[in-house]
Amino acid sequence: MRLNDWTLWASAQEVIKRHGAKAPKYAAAQIEECEAAGDDASARAWREIGERIDQLMDYRTGRPISRH
Repeated sequence: MRLNDWTLWASAQEVIKRHGAKAPKYAAAQIEECEAAGDDASARAWREIGERIDQLMDYRTGRPISRH
């Protein structure tokens, strides 16, 4: 089952809320864990969440862009 776009964006925002500037590293760790377990569908979902995290984060400050 593939997550819809709204769920992916909401998940990315929640990861940022919980992990702040470490959100990209958290997503990368989740991808690695899913791949190691052979869970391709979850790894794919985490890659998509990671892409959205990248779009939402401002790497100069490590805060979501919306907080400027």
